[in-house]
Amino acid sequence: MATLQNKIDFAVVFRVDHANPNGDPLNGNRPRTDYNGLGEVSDVCLKRKIRDRLQERGHAIFVQSNDRRDDSAKSLRERAEKFLGDKLASADKTRQAACERWLDVRAFGQIFPFKRKGSGKGKDGEDGGEGVSIPIRGPVTVRTAFSVLPVQGDLTSIQITKSVNLEGDSDVKRGSDTIGMKHRVDKGVYFFFGAMNPQLAERTGFDDKDAEAIKEVLPRIFENDASSARPEGSMEVLKVIWWKHNCKAGQFPSAKVHRSLKVSSDGGVETEPLAGLEPEIINGL
Repeated sequence: MATLQNKIDFAVVFRVDHANPNGDPLNGNRPRTDYNGLGEVSDVCLKRKIRDRLQERGHAIFVQSNDRRDDSAKSLRERAEKFLGDKLASADKTRQAACERWLDVRAFGQIFPFKRKGSGKGKDGEDGGEGVSIPIRGPVTVRTAFSVLPVQGDLTSIQITKSVNLEGDSDVKRGSDTIGMKHRVDKGVYFFFGAMNPQLAERTGFDDKDAEAIKEVLPRIFENDASSARPEGSMEVLKVIWWKHNCKAGQFPSAKVHRSLKVSSDGGVETEPLAGLEPEIINGL
């Protein structure tokens, strides 16, 4: 099957309403912000949501969430060894087999690091210290999301009871460790960009059908993603903007395409015209 034939750029605009879109574990799980006070959601967080939505639609995913495992593998290594088997002995066979089986591998890429069996003691005295790392470079990249306006003035922190006393009355004998903090962004509009590179797609087998699968889940990346930090309805995709170029190299550089999008503080979007490149604007679901 032919791989991706047209370069694709895309953007997603979403609203945060009294939720923590991406907590920073190094800052007490407060919502991430940059030095200018803009809200931030990491690309790793966004790709996790894309993977989850793809998995819900029946696509095979290698990097699965623990609570969404659809096989008996308890680790990525176990999943790789179970499904790739003897192909792990060859870097080329590993790349080919992994890309054929898992959509997220042929989309985002993956590194398969393994210790060589019987290679003796490593630097730390462990068996198999010398290993092999098999990199797969994916054609789909996702940038970090930032808010349109600074959110520092819209950050709220409240004190909560984070645990209960299982040994007695939950309202008495409460230790200091049962009290915690919860943080949220009261209001914010965020957006992020992504791109799909046909040249890199040739290496992984990523094709037009795979691109359409990602396009279909982008308007619903926050479905089935509710939690205490992100209650149902607090995260909403407003728009997906999809630019499909007419060739593999692309009519314009991605940076120019991304700069053509203007997002307002209420979530409205405008696109500057680019000759021969008309964006498709999809409403969130």
